[in-house]
Amino acid sequence: MRTQRIGIIMHGITGRMGMNQHLIRSVLAIRDQGGVLLSDGSYLVPDPVLVGRNADKVEAVAKAHNVARWTTDLDAALANPDDTLFFDAASTKLRPELLKRAIDAGKNIYCEKPISESLSEALDIATYAKSKSVKNGIVHDKLDLPGLKKLKRLRDSGFFGRILSVRGEFGYWVFEGDWMPAQRPSWNYRAADGGGIISDMLCHWRYVLDNVVAPVKAVSCLGATHISERWDENGNAYKADADDAAYATFELEGGIIAHINSSWCVRVRRDDLVTFQVDGTHGSAVAGLHSCVSQQRVNTPKPVWNPDQPQTMNFFDDWEEVPDNAVFDNGFKLQWEEFLRHVAEDAPWSYTLLEGAKGVQLAELGVQSWKERRWLDVPALEG
Repeated sequence: MRTQRIGIIMHGITGRMGMNQHLIRSVLAIRDQGGVLLSDGSYLVPDPVLVGRNADKVEAVAKAHNVARWTTDLDAALANPDDTLFFDAASTKLRPELLKRAIDAGKNIYCEKPISESLSEALDIATYAKSKSVKNGIVHDKLDLPGLKKLKRLRDSGFFGRILSVRGEFGYWVFEGDWMPAQRPSWNYRAADGGGIISDMLCHWRYVLDNVVAPVKAVSCLGATHISERWDENGNAYKADADDAAYATFELEGGIIAHINSSWCVRVRRDDLVTFQVDGTHGSAVAGLHSCVSQQRVNTPKPVWNPDQPQTMNFFDDWEEVPDNAVFDNGFKLQWEEFLRHVAEDAPWSYTLLEGAKGVQLAELGVQSWKERRWLDVPALEG
C-alpha cells in the first residue's frame, strides 16, 4: 500500500472539542485506519504535532494517544516546511491572529468556528487566505450528523412538498459549578472572553439552515442571560454576563419560517439534545443527532381539541423511522477526510472561510437584532 505523509500542526487540542473530536476521533482515527484514500490509489497519512501553551497538558495528551511530536513553540512549528497544514481549535478571540500567522508561514488552514468575533475580521482573514492562495476550511460538522443527513435526503427527494416551517430546539442544563461541576468551560459565560450562545450557535444554525433547508434571508433574535453567577474550574465564583440563551426566528428563501431556541438553561424533555422539525404540505420530519422520523400527509392523524378529557392519542406512535441505508462515520472525521483530499489533490471543498464568515454574520446580526429589538435582513457576502 503506497502512502504519503501530511504534517498537521494542531493547536488547541487540550480543550474538549480539540482533543475529543478533532485529535482522537478524526486525525488519529484517520492515521490508525491507514490514512485517507486518494484518487491515485495511495493513502494520505496524518502526522500531527501538538501545540499548546501548557507543556504538561500537551505532553500528557501526546503520551496518552501515541503522538510522537509536541511543542509549546508555535513559531518553530510554523517554521517547519514539512508540516503544511495548520489547525486551530483554541479560543475565538485569538483565532484571527493565529490564522494570519499560519497563512504568512505558507500553511493551508482548517479551523473550528467561529472564525472571529466580528464579521469584518472574518471577512479580512477569508480574503487574506484567498489572496495568499492557501487552501482553507472551517468545520461544518453538523451537516454530517446522521439525523441531518436523513433530513436533507427527505428534502432532496421532495418528501416535504412545499416546506412551510422549521422548529429547532437545542440545549441542556449546564450546571452553575457550585455544587456540581459545570460541563462547559467558564469562558463561555464571560462576554470579555468571547462567550455567549448567540455567537456560538447561530454560526451553526446558519450552515444547517442554508444547506439542509434553504438560505437564510432575515433574522429576529432575543438573547438572555438567565443565570448571572457561575463558578469556574477552580471553584471561584464569577459574574456570568454573556448570553446563555437565544430565541431566534429566521426567514428563509421561499417564505419558509424557522424558529430555533438555543439554551444552556433548559432541562431536556425531547428526543435528543438538538432536534429539528420540518413541516411541509406533503409531510413532516423530526431529526436529532442520529435518528430521523417522518410522517406523510396520508398518515397524518386527526386529533380533536377537547380540554375536558385526558388525551388518549399517543402522538409519538404516528411517526415512522427513516432508515440509515448507509454506514455513518463520525461527522468531524468525514470533514477532515474531505479537507485532506482537498489539500492533497484539490478535491471539491465547499466550506471555506467565507462560508464561515456567513455564520459570524448571522451571529452579529442576531446580537444587533436583540439590542435594537427588530428584524434585520441578511445581505449576501461576496469574496
